[in-house]
Amino acid sequence: MTESVGVAFRAERAVSPLDGSELWVVLDPELVPHRETSEFLRFLHGAGRSPHTIRAYAGRAALFLGWCQAQGVDWRRISLGDLARFKHWVEATPAGTGRHRSGSTVNAVLTAVCELLRFCARAGLIGQAVADRLSEPRWLRFTPPGFDTGESGQFRTVRARALKARAETPFPEALTPEQAETVLGCCRTPRERFLVILLHDTGLRIGEALGLRRADMHLLPDSRSLGCATVGAHVHVRHRANPNGALAKSRFPRSVPASDAVLSSYADYQHERAGLAGDDGTDLVLVNLYHEPTGAPMTYRSAKRFFDRLAAECGFPVRPHMLRHTAATNWEVSRIASDASFGSSREHALPAVQHAALRCRQPAGRHGGCGDLGLHGPPGSDATMMQLIPLRGPHHHGACWHRDASGSSRLHRVHHRPARRAAPGRHRRCEGRAGPPHHWPRYAPGLATSRCRCT
Repeated sequence: MTESVGVAFRAERAVSPLDGSELWVVLDPELVPHRETSEFLRFLHGAGRSPHTIRAYAGRAALFLGWCQAQGVDWRRISLGDLARFKHWVEATPAGTGRHRSGSTVNAVLTAVCELLRFCARAGLIGQAVADRLSEPRWLRFTPPGFDTGESGQFRTVRARALKARAETPFPEALTPEQAETVLGCCRTPRERFLVILLHDTGLRIGEALGLRRADMHLLPDSRSLGCATVGAHVHVRHRANPNGALAKSRFPRSVPASDAVLSSYADYQHERAGLAGDDGTDLVLVNLYHEPTGAPMTYRSAKRFFDRLAAECGFPVRPHMLRHTAATNWEVSRIASDASFGSSREHALPAVQHAALRCRQPAGRHGGCGDLGLHGPPGSDATMMQLIPLRGPHHHGACWHRDASGSSRLHRVHHRPARRAAPGRHRRCEGRAGPPHHWPRYAPGLATSRCRCT
């Protein structure tokens, strides 16, 4: 049976009469601010959390408090069983849109509730035992790259949340080249075209684009005269408060290379802006040009209306974050294609993907161009050949390339064991063959091999 909860608690935005600052609060049925939750939201504001995060936490906390009141549960002494009931209710009850919440949304609600209870426990508003039962020790079987497990693996035991919904990782949505051309064709004004090209070519988030200032646009080939050491045309992304509410998600500043299309579309947009808004006195790059107040910073709502119109005219979904995924996809495909297009006689027997893994070299001083998308790959070298070994029986042969004093390449065959280290006495001398390994079978990168002792 699905439990019903009336609208008892709700999140509201409050405006200070002193300085006009905005802060989210949670009101009880008598429209009185809930003391503990309001202190929690003020703590998030003081900690520098994003206004969007504070707004989301306020709504989720109100949902939790309303469920507790409807079920007669004291939220200050909530048990793990009651919290499991709340999780089931969130999963089974449709949201305001009429659709059931996904696993990721359910986990986001539980995260906000756990953060609220932990804050109240640290502040002495509730018992510490309530916060302690929210997590349990868990042993990590698989660790992320670079994780220090300790000398005896003592750091593999971590505190994990006791309740968690099953969430599926969605596949990133990206536009095809044909769809991207269709989107650009539906842009009616230079400002719309500049916004689409900016997101498509730089991979910026919509909040980062709306928060750009004119001083962030370093579009000269060399900006050292402006005090910027970054070479080439680029855009600076900084985390700061903006009058339109736009905010960069990452707190760390970064620079993103700008393409020629960004430069030309920005010039067209500036010409349009000078003719329609004149000297608007706004330092932000994207401003209102077609409705009042003219020259005011462009907001999230205006950007959403624009992309909704694009989706209706194009006949397929168009969202700002899809352009970010498209940029990342294009960078990765271009990098693999350029790395796999080289011609070398000694490696032509390898698949194209292994060509890219072996020859992923960047010219001196060149960026990967992916910003904070995590698409930078380590440069490859001839030593990578040591990690390509044929799968042939329990004791198989591997091959490694070396260069002798004359500079010519020679293929050395090494006897390998399945173990990580080759046992003494199991290493064969090199046979001294030269030439490409045409006869190699398929390869398994990343397996441990032993080094050739002939050099």
